[in-house]
This record gives sequence, structure tokens and C-alpha cells, in this order.
Amino acid sequence: MMLRMKRETGLVQSLWSALGFLMVCFVLSAGAVWAQDTNADQPEAESSLSAEADAAPVEDAAPAYPAGLDDPAIDLDELRMRLIPLTVDQLAALADAWQGIVAQQTQAVVDETISVSKLPEEQRDASRERVVDLTDARDDGFDRFTAVVSNFAKKGGDEAAIATYRAYRSSIIVQEKQQADWQTLLKEAGSWMVDREGGIQLGIRILVIGAALLALFIAARIVRAYANRMFGHVPNISKLLQGFLAMVVYWITIAVGLMIVLSALGVDITPMFAIFGGGAFILAFAMQETLGNLAAGLMIMINRPFDEGDYVSIAGLGGTVKHVSIVSTEIITPDNQIIVIPNSKVWGDVITNVTASKTRRVDMIFGIGYNDPIEKAQSVLERAVAAHPLVLKDPAPVIRVHELADSAVNFIVRPWTKTSDYWAVYWDLHRTVKEAFDDAGISIPFPQTDMHVHVESGAMAAAVSAFSGAKKAKPSETVGIADGDVGADSPDQDGNERG
Repeated sequence: MMLRMKRETGLVQSLWSALGFLMVCFVLSAGAVWAQDTNADQPEAESSLSAEADAAPVEDAAPAYPAGLDDPAIDLDELRMRLIPLTVDQLAALADAWQGIVAQQTQAVVDETISVSKLPEEQRDASRERVVDLTDARDDGFDRFTAVVSNFAKKGGDEAAIATYRAYRSSIIVQEKQQADWQTLLKEAGSWMVDREGGIQLGIRILVIGAALLALFIAARIVRAYANRMFGHVPNISKLLQGFLAMVVYWITIAVGLMIVLSALGVDITPMFAIFGGGAFILAFAMQETLGNLAAGLMIMINRPFDEGDYVSIAGLGGTVKHVSIVSTEIITPDNQIIVIPNSKVWGDVITNVTASKTRRVDMIFGIGYNDPIEKAQSVLERAVAAHPLVLKDPAPVIRVHELADSAVNFIVRPWTKTSDYWAVYWDLHRTVKEAFDDAGISIPFPQTDMHVHVESGAMAAAVSAFSGAKKAKPSETVGIADGDVGADSPDQDGNERG
């Protein structure tokens, strides 16, 4: 019995041992299969996790821009400096962040504005003060938001996004002002006037610009005077061109100085070039005649047909050049009239410069009678010309018989003198020659005509009879007609008319 129980116990132990061994083998086999399946599916799982990570929004990731640039308490000047190295992508992310900040600040302003109308009258002033404080804080946020957007635009950011940012800011400010009551607007205006980044900054800028303009005009005058002296040492340059170049230097100095001042104040001057370009294009069509005068003025200054102080004949007018601007020429006539002529008419017409040369020839004509001796008249003229102190010895005067005119024998008298002495010599010699001719007994004839009438005696008698029948001739009147004269138009013996 005991042996039988031992045998059964051994059999049970053997069965449990075999069962345990089988369980271990099964577990090992299942573990190996599970390991293979896990290794096979691992790449797919990793790619799935990666795809989910890419698709999910990055909420906890660090911003694309340096930390601290989206802090509402950051100084505006510091922000502008720290924006310089940022890329377009960083600026786009920062602009979105600041848009979110100002949106939250605007929401706070709106909520407080709404509460003003719901409060009792005695509590509204305090609420309005809170609205003003919130608005000031929001405006500071808008200043920083605008700085980011402006830098984003300068670096070639998306134009549509830039327009959206700017429209968002403008829309909020306009709508707020339209919905606010006048008490709130008045408080906001007073707060803006005493704000360091508001009215105080604007006032400082106006004062700086005014002082800068005054200093620029003074500096430009000094530069123009220095340029005038420098251009005066340049050979073969007219006073007109010298004055024009000095004026160009004057305005360039003002323009460059003004751009430097505006840039130093933080004003973006890039749009000004676009505005000036468009304005110049429009003015080119609207001021064609003025531009023609401008071009003519430049040609006058470059080619130098005359200079200030010259006596000229231009556009049918004669006078001394007083001033030449870029568009007109101003002359003074001998009777002291001031005439302004557009440069297009000056350059487009014949220009006679009377005083351009240092010396000038005086052309005069004196006539003597046909019965007066030519040699004597020649000698009188030579002595009269040689005796005048303003007549130049070189070139020598020219005195010659010029023509046998209808009433006189004409002499040409052509002495040379300085240009400034022209009229003195002209007037003096006319008087001197007349007095010299009178002393020498030489006549100065006036124009006269001898008329000879040839008619037939019979025709003349008939004409006299007819005239006497109408009116008796006075006794003192005589008719000196030779008998037998034949008129030019009477027929000859052959009956033909004489030519």
C-alpha cells in the first residue's frame, strides 16, 4: 500500500514537472514570437508617431524669435534695436505674437468701455480713468506691434500679411474713437499730451525739426558762399552758371541734411522717394512749358551767350541783363523798365550780345555836298576823330568815301573805342564833325530832288487856257517851259509812242 502511494506520488510529481516544462516552453515561444512582431512593427509605429508629432500644433515649443521680445514691458527703443538681426520668419512669428497681445489689451479696453455705460453717473469718472489707462497700455502695445510690422516690411515680408496687420491696427483705433463718448476722448487726449511716447515725443520732434531746419538754412548759406568762391576760381565759367551751381549746392545741402535729421528721429524716409518719384512724373506732364524754360535756362548757363551786366538784344527787346534764373531772364531797358522773359523765348530767338567784347567799332556816316572838296572834308574828319581822347589808336580808324548818294557824297567814319565808351564817342563825334564842317565851310546837304517836266507847247497852251477859264493865274506865277519840247508820251512823226 505504501509502495503504491509512493508510485502515485512520483507519477503526480512527474506529471507536474512535465506540465511545468511545457508551460516554460510555451512562454518562451510566445515571447519570441511577440518580440519578432514588435521588431517588425517598430518602424511603422515610429513613423506614425512622427507624423502625429508633425501634425499636432506646437504649443509648448519655444518661439522662433529670441525670448523677451514679446514682453509688453520691453522698451520701444530696445525693441527696435533687437529687431535688426531677426529674419523674416522670426519677424512674422513675432508680429503674430504682438497681434495677440494687443488683441487681449483691446478686449480689456472694450470690456471697461462697456461697463462705463452701466455704472451710475458718480462712478463713471473712475471707470473712464481705467479706460484711459488701459488704452495707454494698449497704445504702447500698438507702438511695439507697429515697430515689428515695419521691420517685417523692410525685410521683404509678405505684403498681404503686412496690409492685414496695418488694417487691424487702423480699424481698432478708428472704431474705438467712434464708439467712445466725448468725456473719454477728452481724457485720452489729455493723457496723450503728457505721455512720454505721445505728445511730449511729438513736441520734441517738432522742436528738433524746426531747429534743424534753421541750422540747415544757415549751414546751406555758408556752403553756398564757399561754393561761390570755389566756382569763382574756375576758369571760363560765367556768373550765370556760377550762381546756378551755387544754388544747386544750397538745395542739396538742405535736402541731405533734412533726410539725416528725419532718419535720426526714426522717421522712415523710404516712402518719400516713392512720393517724390510719382509727383515728379505728374509734374512732368502738368508743367511742360516750365520744363522747357528749365531746359533752355540750362542751355543758356552752359553755352554762356551772355552774362549778368551785358547789354543784349533778345526776343526783340534790348536791355542790360540783371538776373538769370533757371526759368527766366530779367533785363533792364535803357529807360529803366524791368522785363522778365521766359528762357524758352530767349534761347529760341536770335541773341545779340552788344557788350560781350571789350572793344567796339563806332559806325557813322557823314555827307558833304557835291560841290565841296573831298580832300578837305577827309582832312577835317581825320582831325576830328584823332582829337577825341576815347578813340583807340589801335585798331586805326577807317575814314573813306563810301558812296555817291542822291543828295550827298557820303563818308564812312569807323573809329574803335572801348565798349563802355561807345555812346560817348558816337554822340561827341557827331557834334564835333558838324562844328568842324561849319568852320571849314563844308556843307552838309539835306535830301532834295530836281524834277524836269517836258511837254509840247500846243498841249501846254490848251492846258493853260483850260486852267485860266476856271481860275485866273496870279500875276506872279510864271511857267518856265521851253517851246518845242516834246513830252515823253507824245507821238513822234511816225505816229509811234516813245518809250
